[in-house]
Amino acid sequence: MGQSPSAALDRGSSFSQRFDFLSSSSLGSSDGFSDEILANRDYTAEIPDECLAYVFQFLGPGDRNRCSLVCKRWLCVDGWSRHRLSLDAQSEIEASLPSIFMRFDSVTKLTLRCSRRSISLNDGALVAISVRCQNLTRLKLRGCREISDEGMSTFAKNSKNLRKLSCGSCTFGAIALNAVLDYCSNLEELSVKRLRGIHDGAEAIGPGAAASSLKTICLKELVNGQSFEPLVVGAKNLKALKIIHCLGDWDRVLQLIGNRNRNGKENLHLNNYNSNGNNDALMEIHLERLQVSDIGLSAISKCTKIENLHIVKTPDCSNYGLVSVAEHCKLLKKLHVDGWRTNRIGDEGLVAVAKHCPNLEELVLVGVNATHLSLGAIASNCSKLERLALCGSGTIGNTEIACIAAKCMALKKLCIKGCPISDIAIEALGSGCPSLVKIKLRKCRGVSCEAGEWLREQRGSLVVNMDACEVDGGFEASVSNGGIHEVGVDYPQVVSQVTDRDASTSSNGRLALLRSKFGLFASRNFVACTFRRWSNNEDSFNGNL
Repeated sequence: MGQSPSAALDRGSSFSQRFDFLSSSSLGSSDGFSDEILANRDYTAEIPDECLAYVFQFLGPGDRNRCSLVCKRWLCVDGWSRHRLSLDAQSEIEASLPSIFMRFDSVTKLTLRCSRRSISLNDGALVAISVRCQNLTRLKLRGCREISDEGMSTFAKNSKNLRKLSCGSCTFGAIALNAVLDYCSNLEELSVKRLRGIHDGAEAIGPGAAASSLKTICLKELVNGQSFEPLVVGAKNLKALKIIHCLGDWDRVLQLIGNRNRNGKENLHLNNYNSNGNNDALMEIHLERLQVSDIGLSAISKCTKIENLHIVKTPDCSNYGLVSVAEHCKLLKKLHVDGWRTNRIGDEGLVAVAKHCPNLEELVLVGVNATHLSLGAIASNCSKLERLALCGSGTIGNTEIACIAAKCMALKKLCIKGCPISDIAIEALGSGCPSLVKIKLRKCRGVSCEAGEWLREQRGSLVVNMDACEVDGGFEASVSNGGIHEVGVDYPQVVSQVTDRDASTSSNGRLALLRSKFGLFASRNFVACTFRRWSNNEDSFNGNL
C-alpha cells in the first residue's frame, strides 16, 4: 500500500523471503499467487490505526520519522498520534507553521529551541502556535530571544490549559510570567533559567490564578531571583522547590516558607483536621550554590513533610543546620550533601540524621569528611538505605567501607569516588551487603584491577564498574535535573532533527576530561549521571531511584 516492489525487495529480509511458504509450489499456480504479488502485498493493512499508533510509541525518534515515509496511511497515523514535537525555532519557521500543525494536530507537548547564532521566531509565530495548538499542556522555550512580554502575554491568554512551562535564555521578563500565572490557572510546573528580562528593579512575580495549582518551581541562574519571592511563598500547594545558582540572600525566603508551613499546620490543628490530610506540604527542596546559611536550614526544618533534600555547595551551612533539619524532618528519604570540602558538615550532622531519619533510602555525600562514627550509625539505624554514594572524602577508608559492608543489609547500589580505600575494602564488600546489585568505583587509586576481578568472581550477580586501569576525568560533582524526553519530526528545512540524549553517553568520559581541564562547573555530574543510568537500567538491576 503506497510501497513499490523495488522498495520492498531492497530490504534485508523482503516480504517474499519471509513468506516463502506461500509460494506457488505450496499453493499452486491456479490460486493466482506469485512472487510479485506477495512482494506488493501490505501485511499491515489489516492492523487498525489505533494499534499501529500504539506500535509507533515504542519506536525511537529517528525510526518513527522514517516510518512516516512508508506510505500515506502511516504518515497520517504518525501525524495524529504524535503528541510531542520539537522544532528548530528559527525565524524562517513561521511560514511553515500552518502546514506543520495541520499535520500534527494533536500536539500537547511542544519544544521551541533556537541556537545562539540564529534569530528565533517572534511574537507573531508564537501567537499563531497558540491558536493552532488548543490542547497544548507543556511548553519549553530555549533561546527564543525575539519573544517579548507582549507575545508571551497573548500566548498565555490563548493557552489556558497549559500545565508546564520551562523557559531558558529568553529575553521576556516579569510581565510575561505574571501573565502566564494569571491566565493559566492550571499551571503545575514552572521552570525559569537565565531569564534576561528578570533584572534588578523588576516587578515582583506573584502566583496569580495558579496559586492553588502550582506544585513545582525551579529557578536557575537568575540575577534577581528575589523577585520570585511572592510566587514561592504564595504557592499554596507547592510540593517541590529548586533554587540553583541564584544571586542574593535566600534565608529570608526560606524563613517565610517555614513560617507559612507552621501556620498552616496550626490552622489545621485548630480546625480538628487530620494532619495526614495536609495536601500543601512541601516535600522536596533543592538548594545549590546559594547564599543560604543555618538560618535557612532551620527554617526549612519547619516543613516536617520533606522527603527529598539537596544541600549542594552552600558553604555557610554547617552541622547545626543539618541537625535542625534531621530532628524535625523525620520522613526524610533522600539526602544529598555536597560540603564543597569546607569541613562544616561532618559526623555531628550525619549522626543526627541516623538518629532521627530511619526512613532514609538514598544518601549522597560529596566532599564531606565523614568517618566510621557517623557512617556506622547510619548503617545501623537506617535499615531501608538502598543507595549510597561517597565521593571526594579523605576520611572514608577501609574501616568505613567495612562498617558499611557489615551493617547495610538493604543496600543495593554503592558508588565510591576519590576516597582512600584499598583492596581490603573490596574484600569486605565480597561478603557484606547481601542485597548489593551494583557497585561503581572511580579514582580510588588504592584499588587494583585484580581486586575488581576477584569481586566479580566472588559475587557473580554483582555488577562491578571500576576504572582502576583507566584514565578518569577530574572530580567535580553537582546535582542535575533530568529533562522531558522530546520527540522531533523530519520536516523540510525548518524542523529540527531529533537526537537521543542517551546516545551520547559514550562521550561522557571525554566531556568530563575537558571540564576538568578548563575548570568548569559540570551541570551533569558523576553522581547524578550514575544514579540516572542505574534508574534507566532498572530491568537489569531490579531497582528504581
